[in-house]
Amino acid sequence: MEAFSNFVNAAGAFIWGPVMLILLGGTGLFLTIGLRGMSLTKIGFAFRALWRGRTAPEDHAGHITPFNALSTALAATIGTGNIAGVATAIYLGGPGAAFWMWMTALVGMATKYGECVLAVKYREQDELGNYVGGPMYYIKNGLGPKWMWLAWLFAFFGTFAAFGIGNAVQANSVAQAANDHFGVPLWLSGLLMVVFTAVVIIGGIKRLGEVSGKLVPFMAVAYVIGALIIIIVNIEQLPAAVSLIVTDAFTGTAAAGGFAGSTVWLAMRYGVARGVFSNEAGLGTAPIAHAAVRTNDPVMQGCVGMLGTFIDTIIVCSMTALVIVMTGVWNSGETSASLSTLAFDTALGTFGRLVVVVGLLLFAYTTILGWSYYGERCAQYIFGVWVIKPYRVVWVLVVFVGAYFKEHLELVWNISDALNGLMAIPNLIALLLLSGTIFKITREYFANRKQP
Repeated sequence: MEAFSNFVNAAGAFIWGPVMLILLGGTGLFLTIGLRGMSLTKIGFAFRALWRGRTAPEDHAGHITPFNALSTALAATIGTGNIAGVATAIYLGGPGAAFWMWMTALVGMATKYGECVLAVKYREQDELGNYVGGPMYYIKNGLGPKWMWLAWLFAFFGTFAAFGIGNAVQANSVAQAANDHFGVPLWLSGLLMVVFTAVVIIGGIKRLGEVSGKLVPFMAVAYVIGALIIIIVNIEQLPAAVSLIVTDAFTGTAAAGGFAGSTVWLAMRYGVARGVFSNEAGLGTAPIAHAAVRTNDPVMQGCVGMLGTFIDTIIVCSMTALVIVMTGVWNSGETSASLSTLAFDTALGTFGRLVVVVGLLLFAYTTILGWSYYGERCAQYIFGVWVIKPYRVVWVLVVFVGAYFKEHLELVWNISDALNGLMAIPNLIALLLLSGTIFKITREYFANRKQP
C-alpha cells in the first residue's frame, strides 16, 4: 500500500507540475487575447445578464434558469478550497501566492467563458428529455468522431474523480468540523448528509438548481460579510497587506515566525494551483451545469458562467487571503483550515471562528451536491441513462463512508486530485482546437448588438 501511495503522490505531483500550470494559464491567456479582453471588459454586462437570468423564457431549450445554473456551478466550486486551500497556498508560498491566485482567476474567466459557450452550443437532449453537455459533448459534436476517445477520457476521469474530490473528502471535512466544534458524532453527521443529499439529488438538475439558487448566495454573502467586517475594522492595515501580497509575488518571502520562507516559484506554483483548484477554470466541470440552462444564447450564458471564477476567486478567496495577511497570522505556522480559523478568531473571537466553521460546513456540503451532478453526467456519457439511479445510490453511500472513516482518506484525496488534473487535459485541448468557434460566435454576437 505504501508503494502505491508513493506512486500516486508522484503522479499527482507530475500532473500538477509546471507543464499543467503553464497549459492552464497559457490557455486562459490565449483565450483572453483572442477575445480581445472581453472577459474583463464585459464584467458589468455579465452581472446585468445574471440579474436578468433569475428567470428564463419557458419556450427556450433547457431546464434551469441562468442564475440557478451559475449557483449550481458555484455550489461545486465554492468549497474547502476557498477556506483551507487559500490558507494552504499562503502557508506554502507566502502572501505572494494570493497575487498569482488573482492572476490565474483573471485569465481563467476567459477559459470559463469559452467552456460555457461551447457547452450550450454543442449540448444534446438525451432519451429522458434532459439537456446534457460539457467537454465530452463539445469534443464529440465540435471536433468530430476522430476525437471521441478524448471525450471518453474526460468522462472516465470525471466519473471517478467526483467520488473523491467532490464527495468523500468533502463529507469528511463536514463531519470532522461538526465533531470538533459542536461535538456531533461522525456517524450522525454522515447520516444527516446522506438524507439531505439524497433529497436534493433525487430531484435531478431542477431541484439541485433550486436549492443551489437559495443556499449558495446566502452562504457566500454571509462569509464575505464576516470577512468585510474584519477588513473594515482593520482598514488602516489594508494598504500594507496588499503591498505585501504584490511585493512577495515577485521577491519571495523570507522565513519569519513559523513560516519557513518561499521563493517566487513557490508563490506562483501554489497560487496558480490553489486558484485553479478553487474556481475549476479549465477543468471542464462548470460547463456540465451550464449546459442544462434554459437559454438559446451561448454567449449570454458564457458571460454568466465566467462570473463563477470572478465570484469564487476574486471575491470569496480574496476575503480569506486578506484576513489571513491583515491579522498577521500568515507566518504563525498554522496551515489549511486551522490558519483561516485562527485569522478570523484573532479578529472577531468566537464569532469569527463560527463564521469559518459554518462556512466550511456549508461550502463542503454544496460541493457534494454540485459534484454529484458532474459525476452523474460523466457516467451517463459512458454507460447511458440507465446508470443515473445506481450512480445516485452509490453517491449517497460514499457520503456516509467518507464522513465516518478516515483510513486511507489521504490516498483517496491524492487519487482524485490526480484524476481531477487529468480531466483538464482533454478539456484544454478541446478549448484550443475550438477557440476559433468561440471567437467567431463572440464577435458576431457583440457586433449584432450594436445594430438597431
